[in-house]
Amino acid sequence: MKYVIILFALALVIFLIMNYYPPLGGKSSADSQQRIHESANFVDGKFRNQIPTSMDYSLKDTAGALYDTIKGNPDGRPKVNLPTVRFDAKAFSESPEDQVIWFGHSTLLLKTSGVKMLLDPVFSKYASPVSFAGPKRYSYDLPAQIEELPDIDVVLISHDHYDHLDYASIRKLKGKVKQFIVPLGVAGHLTKWGVDPDKIQELDWWEEASYQGLTIVSTPARHFSGRGTRSGSTLWSSWVIQGKQSNVYFSGDSGYAPHFKEIGDKYGPFDLAFIETGQYDVKWANIHMVPEESVQASLDVQSKVMVPIHWGGFTLALHSWTDPIERAKAAADERGVALATPKIGETVIIGSNVYPSSSWWESIKK
Repeated sequence: MKYVIILFALALVIFLIMNYYPPLGGKSSADSQQRIHESANFVDGKFRNQIPTSMDYSLKDTAGALYDTIKGNPDGRPKVNLPTVRFDAKAFSESPEDQVIWFGHSTLLLKTSGVKMLLDPVFSKYASPVSFAGPKRYSYDLPAQIEELPDIDVVLISHDHYDHLDYASIRKLKGKVKQFIVPLGVAGHLTKWGVDPDKIQELDWWEEASYQGLTIVSTPARHFSGRGTRSGSTLWSSWVIQGKQSNVYFSGDSGYAPHFKEIGDKYGPFDLAFIETGQYDVKWANIHMVPEESVQASLDVQSKVMVPIHWGGFTLALHSWTDPIERAKAAADERGVALATPKIGETVIIGSNVYPSSSWWESIKK
């Protein structure tokens, strides 16, 4: 009887955590649920990719991955803090130029046509559902903390994984953001965390939103979603951001697939493309590109300049921390692709012929 009580108590604790622990997010509203079920991308109770995307791993693969993770990679993260350029709020706000600042991993502060945008804002120490453990940020000396940022017009989210949608960051941002634009189904997380539903707009693939002269388009990606046990209940997206002066593409997380060319043909060419380049493994080839594929994706979307993202922040794979940028640079040089390689916090002026291109990571790697 004692063991039955223990098992019941354990099951109750798990149930309460999965349903009421805030960082795991919330459920979609009735209106959102209706849109989800009407979406052509929602099949048999889950969102699906445009092309078949298997994520079935054998017991042997799972055991091997667990062993490799425990063993680790001595070069998996830098030994020292990464160089960071401090954020100048006054210069950012007053400059008439379209520009972007990389905060590491996939977090970007973008200004285009005067509109200030945050893409996948993750400012926490860990990319995790808890604040004390999980993949740890390489350096917490970010260009700025949320409190130091100017008011933000739009927050754009690619999908609901913890390294892209962060509970603590959204809680801090909710009062200084005018509009959240997210993939279909993600609003449930934000409203659970106190964001006003009237400030949230959900988009399915190929749907467009307008904001102060910008056209923002939810475009496909080849990935998956899920917080807790709710895998596939929300959509994942890449994004097109078209302004008066510049046209920008943000890949989110994605395996390589025909959607890149489709997006390029429909909305390109782009002045700048932020392309996922890190945190890959041969077992995840369907949902995360290797750097050579990332460079090809930049060509497919017809981007004039590529900025590698999804690296330089957290270790989520077994490769060395510099492997993504080294392979991307080699592939870009071979293919004649213009590659911007800003330090964290360094400004990239969109449309300029001059952009950061130093191999700054080499001095840290030694």
